[in-house]
Amino acid sequence: MNRSTRYVLFFTGGALIAVLYVWGVVGMPSFGSHDHPYRDRAVHASVAHATPNVVSSVNFDQRGFDTLGEETIFFASVVGAAALLRPSKEEREQHAANRDNLLQVLASTRLLGYVLLPLTLLVGFDVVAHGHLTPGGGFQGGVVLATGLHVLYVAGRYDALDRLRPVTVFEHGEVTGALAFVGLGFAGLAVSGSFLANVIPFGTFGSFLSAGTIDLFNFAVGIEISCGVVVLLAHFFEQAIVLRGNPQARS
Repeated sequence: MNRSTRYVLFFTGGALIAVLYVWGVVGMPSFGSHDHPYRDRAVHASVAHATPNVVSSVNFDQRGFDTLGEETIFFASVVGAAALLRPSKEEREQHAANRDNLLQVLASTRLLGYVLLPLTLLVGFDVVAHGHLTPGGGFQGGVVLATGLHVLYVAGRYDALDRLRPVTVFEHGEVTGALAFVGLGFAGLAVSGSFLANVIPFGTFGSFLSAGTIDLFNFAVGIEISCGVVVLLAHFFEQAIVLRGNPQARS
């Protein structure tokens, strides 16, 4: 494809997007009006599906396909970053003794890190598990879980963090979370003929076992986000701490 063809495709696509954008903006209710169709429909659907957290209902029900797109973008971003940060021929691992920054951390900081590690992980699991009931969910809880693991690094032990989070396991976990999300979508397609449709009973409004598949979507997203963030940070840590240039390889 030559440059002229690329320009034609780019400007044609841009013009179509601009038309659709203007069309959508013009069709929106006027600012400050009392008509809020999106809000009213979202709240009604959330209550009907026994999901007290309207945000989770919107993410995994009314706009579930958009959420799947966001998951795919995140997955692709982690893969792209991992590819860019992969070790080059000029880099090699430093000796383990050079990675340990234990002496640079205060004893109080080290103790606080060890205390916060299990607490942060517990909070992360709670945020994911109750994402259909209270503010939170798979996105937020996944980040909290990944952060909890890295509290160990803040405590001054990179080697301990390296042993706690084998990167290969978390790479598989990220793929598993993404496939679980897609699998739930196809389950809805097989049962009701609609992609991402609910396939289990909604339960009682406000109870833990409620909201149908929304809680399952939260767990799938929590697995993907937490594992993806761990993998992403692992590659950055590898570049910043583990690897160093090899002058002999350059020569």
